[in-house]
Amino acid sequence: QWGLLFHASYDVLRYDLTSTYFESEPTENGDGLRRFGYSRDKRSDCVQVVIALIVTPEGFPVAYEVMPGNTSDKTTLPTFLGRIEKQYGKRNRLWLMDRGIPTEEALQQMRTEGASYLVGTPRGRLSKLEDQLLTQPWRQVQDQIEVKLACDGDDHYVLTRSGGRRDHEKAM
Repeated sequence: QWGLLFHASYDVLRYDLTSTYFESEPTENGDGLRRFGYSRDKRSDCVQVVIALIVTPEGFPVAYEVMPGNTSDKTTLPTFLGRIEKQYGKRNRLWLMDRGIPTEEALQQMRTEGASYLVGTPRGRLSKLEDQLLTQPWRQVQDQIEVKLACDGDDHYVLTRSGGRRDHEKAM
């Protein structure tokens, strides 16, 4: 119960994946986790493992798993949702994740079960909200961060504009 010791909260959880590669060959008999797969490090010549991690907003790890290097990001979410609910209970939890992790089916399951999530949306999907977004003014929520809100049925979209990010990209 180290979460209680550090006053960690499980109401908001960040789910992310990464990989790490090995400059070695996969095992001859094919067992083990080192496999060729999508390389975030642009090292398709190397075997790797995929690492899934769930952390609290304070940065405390809640769960992790090391998976075969050829694991697809989109296949990992349902298992972890179940593990966390089993360990910490089913509650009104907000999940934060990158857009490449959930499938539309996984998001639909989360909605059906009453889970909340914040996930990046592909720009193409925002085109159907373009009229709604163009008519709204930007609202400043923090220094150099502005947002616009749009709704499509029960789904809510937050369009974010960051002055710091803009400056960083201009410098690049």
